[in-house]
Amino acid sequence: MNPLLYIFLQATAPTPEEIQAKEDSIRAGARMMIETAKNDPHTFWQEVGESMLQFGIKVLAALLLFVIGMLLIRWVKNILNRVFARRKTEPTIASFVSSFVSISMTILLVVITVSTLGVNTTSLAALLAAGGMAIGMALSGTVQNFAGGIMLLAFKPFKAGDFIEAQGTSGKVIEVNITATKILTIDNRVVILPNGALSNGLIQNYNGRPLRRIEWLVSVEYGVDATACKEAILKIVNSDPRVLQEDTDMKQLYEELNISAYQLSTVNYRMDAIPAPFVALKSLNANDITFVARAWVRANDYWDVFFKLQEQFYTELPKQGFGFAYPHVVVEDLKRK
Repeated sequence: MNPLLYIFLQATAPTPEEIQAKEDSIRAGARMMIETAKNDPHTFWQEVGESMLQFGIKVLAALLLFVIGMLLIRWVKNILNRVFARRKTEPTIASFVSSFVSISMTILLVVITVSTLGVNTTSLAALLAAGGMAIGMALSGTVQNFAGGIMLLAFKPFKAGDFIEAQGTSGKVIEVNITATKILTIDNRVVILPNGALSNGLIQNYNGRPLRRIEWLVSVEYGVDATACKEAILKIVNSDPRVLQEDTDMKQLYEELNISAYQLSTVNYRMDAIPAPFVALKSLNANDITFVARAWVRANDYWDVFFKLQEQFYTELPKQGFGFAYPHVVVEDLKRK
């Protein structure tokens, strides 16, 4: 047995003297009832009838209280479900809150009902407290994951369908429940991340915004015409219709992405205009020069556009006279000289 639970039970358990005193009082009460029944049967049965009547009234009151309490609990659950449906709350957190409220109110109702019958609820309360302590200590890790799940469902750093990177794992979120999050990796593995560690760690959500900026680094050899090279790179970038331009109709784009005005105003998705695709000379290196190209695309098009244009840079730039630099050694025959 857990030492803390043992100490708690020892502190709340009755002493042998208290048990003996209760037994003596019960025996004394039984002897008085027997004497009264022998000496004055009429008074005895009158007192028995009154006691039964009082107990019956308590039972009826307890039943009535229990029925009213159950109706009240059902009414509260219905109100919570309507509120969650109106606010489009995450189904997992809505179900959890509804169940938690229902169970808590039911336990409270049972305690009140039992106390209405005249039963001392001190022992019951101590038993519930001891049970809660034991369960809490046994499931400390689960409770941490449970609390982490509440945080994730409340603040929503990601949702099902988002591609995230967290706890050294990257993949598509396929399920978010109250204790763990399931991620499908790009090689089709299912990874289950505990919500406790997930909520306290770094999370990168690649689908957190509907639009993303791509950046390419293109290194070419020294001696090329920088202006002509920039124009060639920019032409390749603009050749893909998925690359967004500065004249993109933002209202139409947000409607296409199914982003509501509520999301635009509260989640900061809004961009009033798309920056034009951009190319510039970034650095002068030891063996080459590097150009940087940047463009905006829909988040779902990010990797397709990135890889397609990366290949186009490799295949088309050399054809236009812009060669790529690479480490090489020139060997000369000194004897011929």
